[in-house]
Amino acid sequence: MTTTATAARTDAPAPEAKPAQPAGRRVLRAGGLLLGLALLAVVVLASIAVGAKAIPLDQVWHALFESTGTADDRIVRELRLPRTALGVAAGAALGLAGAVMQSLTRNPLADPGLLGVNAGASAAVVTAISVLGITSFTGYLWFALAGAGVAAVLVNALGGSRAATPVRLALAGTAVNAALFGYVNGLQLTDLSALETMRHWSIGTLTGRRGDLLPTALPFLLAGAVLALAVARPLNAVALGEDTARSLGARLGRTRVLSIVAITLLSGAATALCGPIGFIGLMIPHAVRAFCGPDNRWLFPYCAVFAPVLLLGSDIIGRVLVPPTEIEVGVVTAFFGGLLFIHLVRRRKVAQL
Repeated sequence: MTTTATAARTDAPAPEAKPAQPAGRRVLRAGGLLLGLALLAVVVLASIAVGAKAIPLDQVWHALFESTGTADDRIVRELRLPRTALGVAAGAALGLAGAVMQSLTRNPLADPGLLGVNAGASAAVVTAISVLGITSFTGYLWFALAGAGVAAVLVNALGGSRAATPVRLALAGTAVNAALFGYVNGLQLTDLSALETMRHWSIGTLTGRRGDLLPTALPFLLAGAVLALAVARPLNAVALGEDTARSLGARLGRTRVLSIVAITLLSGAATALCGPIGFIGLMIPHAVRAFCGPDNRWLFPYCAVFAPVLLLGSDIIGRVLVPPTEIEVGVVTAFFGGLLFIHLVRRRKVAQL
């Protein structure tokens, strides 16, 4: 009886201690997500208020909800509000696409820019504008989606498909990127009439974007986000290896197809909206994993919240760094992303992949 009582006392705390730890972790993760939403709200307000002309927050509030048609009101409603909304949508899309791509390929260097997806969308849009004379956003949006999808499949095939390694995918993406951007630059130089239209867009920018673009692209962005969240759990299993994933009931073929469709929709629509903005999908997943861990069910929402913070923050830096001119957001993100990329490839753990 004494032995039984001792065993009961020894075993009793175990069932209580196990659930407490995951519950605490969930609370911390949820708190981090709420903090990200608060930070996003602050950056959104800063994006609307900061620019060539500083507008006080009370005037921003007045312009948003009680507009009387003043010059400040028009700046807020017609220029900065659409620009900020596009930044939020494109940032969330690129962050999600990067997280899905890294999880699918198990490649810590995967990114829509590095693996040629953005370049594919860009090449298709430039072809639509220059060769086919399509100038409407609705027209070349479909080309951007098709180009992103073709580039994603091509890089995956060149990298070895199921036998692909992170290094092979990175090399294939680099080759496809170089070829497609060479094509884009060549086409721009031979078609001077379309050069001005494509010049700012091809850098990656939020400047001068109309407010009516987002509603057209929003269904594609939402569909891509829903698909990304739907494959979060099976991609967790894929991270353990294909054999383990199959034993856990994951349908690998279906997961790959849905993931590629999600990446295509997110990257293609974001590139059509703002041009090829690189490194957002690379930086954000690495940054947020330190807080939310590798579980994609948390990683994907974190990326969708914190990626717009980075994109809008970079856009604000570009506005105020060298006034009265602006530096395009694609240039700013490329600078910070290049520094992060150098840091990643110098890490022994990544370099050995």
